[in-house]
Amino acid sequence: MKLTLYQIDAFTNKLFSGNPAAVVPLEHWLDVTTMQQLAMENNLAETVFFVRSKDKDADYDIRWFTPEKEINLCGHATLASAFVLFEIVRFNKKQLVFSSASGPLTITRSGRVFTMDFPSLKPERVDEYPDGLETALGIKEIVGVYQSRDLLVEVPSEKDVRDATPDFTLIKKLGYKIIITAPGIEVDFVSRFFAPTFGVNEDPVTGSAHSQLIPFWSEKLGRKKMTARQLSRRGGSLTVEQLNNRVLMGGECVFYMKGEFEIPGY
Repeated sequence: MKLTLYQIDAFTNKLFSGNPAAVVPLEHWLDVTTMQQLAMENNLAETVFFVRSKDKDADYDIRWFTPEKEINLCGHATLASAFVLFEIVRFNKKQLVFSSASGPLTITRSGRVFTMDFPSLKPERVDEYPDGLETALGIKEIVGVYQSRDLLVEVPSEKDVRDATPDFTLIKKLGYKIIITAPGIEVDFVSRFFAPTFGVNEDPVTGSAHSQLIPFWSEKLGRKKMTARQLSRRGGSLTVEQLNNRVLMGGECVFYMKGEFEIPGY
């Protein structure tokens, strides 16, 4: 079986920035072991697969794999998949709906910007958190620790986020995926995201993290519409909005490459 792979940089308007995703359209699902092996071979934060949906309320079913595990939600790979469908496959509806492990995900397009409708996962403050968290993250001070799907750590300033020197071995021992965040200088808030337990030391731009960051900062800042920047080495920007139990995330994508590979035995 020959399959096509697209590599797309998401949440950016220029090549070699944002978050790269490997996008593999399928006519039918491969077995989980094979999809996991492909994700490991691609060795990007996520490899995403989608097939035509049998659900009358969705256009495609979507699944995401890190090099080590399948995950239940991924923003940048969903954005990259929408880019492939709208720009390359020529999907011709005004609205694209994916059916996923996290429920329906809706994407609309306005010019070069793709906006995703994702679940709002508001983190709640925790009084107890792992010992050695500051050391593992390479930070000097913690303002507060919160938890939703992941652990969210607020630090005092953008500089603290930028200058953090995480020890990925220690973070992996803690067993959490961790977001660090602070108010921004030129944007409303900034963040970084670490997930060595899932084979991704630092993710360049993370949509699923923003499902947690948006409700957190919306409440804290008293604003619905905001701008965000993830301060990874590649970096990425988002326009975001808090709805009731949903969040909107908008960003651009850039095409990097198209390839073809063959899976023996299929």
